[in-house]
Amino acid sequence: QVQLVESGGGLVQAGGSLRLSCAASGGTFSNFAMGWFRQAPGRERDFVAGISWTSGSTYYADSVKGRFTISRDNVKNTVYLQMNSLKPEDTAVYYCAADRRGNRFTVASGANVDYWGQGTQVTVSS
Repeated sequence: QVQLVESGGGLVQAGGSLRLSCAASGGTFSNFAMGWFRQAPGRERDFVAGISWTSGSTYYADSVKGRFTISRDNVKNTVYLQMNSLKPEDTAVYYCAADRRGNRFTVASGANVDYWGQGTQVTVSS
C-alpha cells in the first residue's frame, strides 16, 4: 500500500522560505505523477504544483509560479516543495498527492489522485 508522509511545515514570516518533503513508500513510482495541494480554512483543496516522476517535468498553479519549486529525488523516493517569498495567503494545510498513471497535468485534478498524505500545516505571518 502506497503511503505518503509529509514534513517540513511550520510558522514563517512573510517573505521567508520553507521546504516541504513528501516521503513515498510501498510502491513503484516510475509511472506516477506527484503533486502538492493546499487547503486553507473554509476553502476547497487547491492544486499547487505537479511533477511527472520519470521525466521531472513540472506544472504550477499561477498563484505560486516563480515562487515555488517542485522536485523529486528518485533514490530517496521523496518529493519536495521549495517555497520562497511566502505570503500570508499561502497559509494552509499542504497535502502531498500521487496519481498512479498520470502526468504533471492530470495530477492537478484532485479527482485523479489515488493517494493522499496526511497534510502539514504552513502558517505565514504578516
